[in-house]
Amino acid sequence: MKTAVYTGTFNPLHIGHLAIMRYLSESQEFDMTYLVVSPQSPFKGYMKADSGKARFLEAQKALARHPGLRVVADDIELHLPAPQYTIRTLDALQEREPGNSFTLVCGADNLKDIDRWKDYRRILTEYGVAVYPRKGYDMEECSKRLLEECREYRIMLMKDAPIVEISSTEIREGIAAGRDMSRFLM
Repeated sequence: MKTAVYTGTFNPLHIGHLAIMRYLSESQEFDMTYLVVSPQSPFKGYMKADSGKARFLEAQKALARHPGLRVVADDIELHLPAPQYTIRTLDALQEREPGNSFTLVCGADNLKDIDRWKDYRRILTEYGVAVYPRKGYDMEECSKRLLEECREYRIMLMKDAPIVEISSTEIREGIAAGRDMSRFLM
């Protein structure tokens, strides 16, 4: 089974995430998508790892409201030792499900900085990435730069995927400022 692995802190899940999951569900590239809720990103030191279980439960509830999606919430990172590096998650999924092939899903913003990730070369050669567009990021240029480094990198650009216009940070800031952000939540 070809499985897309959409990882993140999802704090909170919002309509931009939903748009990407709809796109992945309609894609012929993948049979299933795993929404992997990370307890704490190595790049987001402000987040408390113990909120991971609550965010995972919220992800399950949100996905239940959208039964047409070929997406399941996966808590694998909640059981892995910190820090939760993406390569460890992909390796753990491959060990758990050796018959499946896994591809990381990330935004163009993450592709731009993927060379900062632990074992990013292994991610790009052994698993590959499916990249969705993000406003202000040229995913084709980022892909070209990486492929100049190594022609064996597996990079799939999802050019027709919707551009995510809202971020979890903007939603959290809006809520903190007392604004009603419910229309953005999944």
